[in-house]
Formats: sequence, C-alpha cells, structure tokens
Amino acid sequence: QVQLVESGGGLVQAGGSLRLSCAASGSILSITMRWYRQAPGNQRELVATITRGGTTNYADSVKGRFTISRDNAKNTVYLQMNSLKPEDTAVYYCAGIFDESLTWGQGTQVTVSS
Repeated sequence: QVQLVESGGGLVQAGGSLRLSCAASGSILSITMRWYRQAPGNQRELVATITRGGTTNYADSVKGRFTISRDNAKNTVYLQMNSLKPEDTAVYYCAGIFDESLTWGQGTQVTVSS
C-alpha cells in the first residue's frame, strides 16, 4: 500500500508564498496526482491535477497563482502557491489512485493571515 506524506504547510501573510510537497512511498510514474483542500465547515475541493504526461488543470480560484509539478524520480508532487489569500486557508491533501485504491495523505495545514 503506497503512502503519501505532505509537508510544507505553515503560516504566511497574505501575498506570500509556500511550496507544498507530497512524497509517495512508491512510484508515481503512471499516476495522475491531485491536490485538494478543505477549509473548516467546507467540503473538500479539488485544487490542481497533474497527469502522468504532465498535463495540468486548476480550479478557477487558484488559476494563475498555484502551480502543480511532479518529479517522478523522487516520487514527489509539488504545489507552488503564490499570491496567497486568506481564503486559501485550509488543510491541503494530495491524492492518487494506486492499484485501483484512492490514497490520501494526512494533510498539511496552510494558514494565510490578512
């Protein structure tokens, strides 16, 4: 069973930047990877997707500010977050389907102060 571990969250002022990492215990070479977030009282929402071929897609709310990337050699997916806003405050999770099983990380907290 592949495990995903997120890191890189923290407290940042509005307008600042953070880079999140998601390290997998197994190969992500053929896996479409996603970042989600969940704010208190809200449903989990899809933030960004990167296919195994490197095609990316973003939620409208983060388009132009966030960048998802992957390093298959390191089995790691990244989320570069720039121009952060207070409404970006949430727990951020990475996810992928490994052996037909949807796998989630434990999440990393991002807090953006105004």
